[in-house]
Amino acid sequence: MTMALLIAAFLMGFFGSPHCLGMCGGIVTAFGLSMKETSPAKKRGLIATYHLGRLLSYALLGLIAGVIGTTVLTHLMVGNSTPRILLGLVLVFIGLTMLGLPFLNKLERLGMHFWQALSPLRQKAFPLNTFPRALTAGLLWGFLPCGLVYGALLIAVVGHDPLTGAVLMFVFGLGTVPMLVATHGTVNWMRNQIGRLRLRQVNGVIMMLSGLAVIAVPMIMANMHGGHGQMNHEQMNHEQMIHD
Repeated sequence: MTMALLIAAFLMGFFGSPHCLGMCGGIVTAFGLSMKETSPAKKRGLIATYHLGRLLSYALLGLIAGVIGTTVLTHLMVGNSTPRILLGLVLVFIGLTMLGLPFLNKLERLGMHFWQALSPLRQKAFPLNTFPRALTAGLLWGFLPCGLVYGALLIAVVGHDPLTGAVLMFVFGLGTVPMLVATHGTVNWMRNQIGRLRLRQVNGVIMMLSGLAVIAVPMIMANMHGGHGQMNHEQMNHEQMIHD
């Protein structure tokens, strides 16, 4: 796992979080209404607790994705450049998704069936007036169907090992936290800035270029190295002929 992957996961969560506000904003509002009888200090603790639960759910999903990557793809990941190429393709795919292409809509619809099945458990977590209930609500929230989350899970699949997948998803979740805990005025300001500067699209382009670089640069370097090696070999043969 490299720092570049961690940064990519965090930025994907941060710049993609305005997209999540449409659905997650309603959940945050419902959580807030259920805590209206609590003190401000306890409310801050409950908010931190349910976000921790959400990040732990993401980490669990990343762990599962990493296990899938190391079992299903294990024969493709040894002794060749396949892991690097897969990672590059995933980054390109996510970049296109962040540019607005609806690749993951069908997965969101499938995930919605599972989310609806969790409804009885979600209802038991309310009101969020205790820390165990807040943690439970956060853990369940992590399974909300979201194309952005599914895109991040693709990185976890090709992240080489389950622990890497878990860490990447946790960091991705951290990127979404600022938008979801900000006050109403701050949320509007952040959304306007991200929209005005097209930061989501910029990040999508950067991820696409990064993916292409991950795929192409080592190949180019290998070809250049091979070419230099061939030239050196020919030069040695030529010098040997002169010597003879």
